[in-house]
Amino acid sequence: MGIMNRLTREKRDLSLTNDKAWNPSLWNLAGSQSLSGETVTEFTALNNSAVYNAQSLISGTIGSLPLHLMRKEGKLKKIADQKPLYGVMHDRWNPYMTAMAGRELLQSHALMWGNGYAEKVFDNLGRIVELWPIPPNKVVKIKMQDGKLVYDIMVGSEVKTFPREKILHIPGLGFDGFQGYSIIALARKSIGLGMAMETFGSTYFGQGTHPGVIVSHPGKLDPARQADMKESLMTTYSGLGKSHRLMLLQDGMKIENIGIPPNDSQFLESRQFQIPEIARWFNLPPHKLKDLTKSSFSNIEQEQISFVTDSILPWCIRFEQNYNMQLLTLKEYSQEKLYFKHILEGLLRGDAASRSAFYASMFIVGAMSVNEIRAKEDMDPVDGGDIHLVPMNMMPLEDVGKEPESPKITEGKDNADEETDEVPSK
Repeated sequence: MGIMNRLTREKRDLSLTNDKAWNPSLWNLAGSQSLSGETVTEFTALNNSAVYNAQSLISGTIGSLPLHLMRKEGKLKKIADQKPLYGVMHDRWNPYMTAMAGRELLQSHALMWGNGYAEKVFDNLGRIVELWPIPPNKVVKIKMQDGKLVYDIMVGSEVKTFPREKILHIPGLGFDGFQGYSIIALARKSIGLGMAMETFGSTYFGQGTHPGVIVSHPGKLDPARQADMKESLMTTYSGLGKSHRLMLLQDGMKIENIGIPPNDSQFLESRQFQIPEIARWFNLPPHKLKDLTKSSFSNIEQEQISFVTDSILPWCIRFEQNYNMQLLTLKEYSQEKLYFKHILEGLLRGDAASRSAFYASMFIVGAMSVNEIRAKEDMDPVDGGDIHLVPMNMMPLEDVGKEPESPKITEGKDNADEETDEVPSK
């Protein structure tokens, strides 16, 4: 095509009102064959241990974090547990799914397909009382219809159209802001390479021919003589208990050891490399995928902090903002000041030492009271436990080095003390 043809050809109108803008992207296809020959889809990719570990780790962490519906009341922030939506997101998605299972599944879909979907179920008062997950491969198309966003979803054998108000949609990273890219589709070459190496290794050891030694004879043996010699060698020298025996060879026979060539050991290093490769795609520290080759006691704590701040926190914020925008009405969000918040301190639930250190530091600066700490541990409050305490040996910075002021004593009080100290005369 000449340069003039490229300059004068018709431009595509990809505005949001154009139906072409909502055609499924090549990145969001269900999957295809990679260059390694392996078919990589969102389903088959789970056969790779690193991919399965990555998606189950992130999805399980997000799903297990406490999620609260909060309300701002002036300077106070309280849990709005009287709202039906609180129970849906904190306890039960629907009659058959817990909130943890539902949010874990939604995160898994957003991670693997790039998009997570759920249907909202309303009661007669217009309140959300249930959420039902929608497999992303059932969403045929997202499009603009009459100026509104709608979803074409395969239900049974027919395609039904749902308005935006009926669908909870959590998009991952995507350049149009409406649909996310599938990590599996983007990483198809890397994942396919790992799967191909697993297939090669299984075939190599399962179907390959790899004798330990070769015994050669200078002449040609008849079948009977060959069988007798093989049985004699196997009976005399085969097995761990018969190793290191003196072998006597006759008729000019020679023995040669056969092992795996040194270059073939790179196969193991290549498989090891695939673990940090998958960790990069999912933005995880390698040690979270059980790769401890670069980990030590000095850096494992920082790697764990990186997991929370770099891997989990962005997903939490993405979900919270979509929950606020799609599950709360404009009145609930702007006037009643409701909002969703993940409690990242829930990651310390299995670490008693870190949890105790966190409580101690918050208590000593007066940020938390005894009863607030007990409430986080599901313990009953105690009398007098609502007081916030601070150390008495602290002072403002500008008062450092100054002489302490002597206490002021009133004259009347001083006289009263003197009268009290006198011993009455007889």
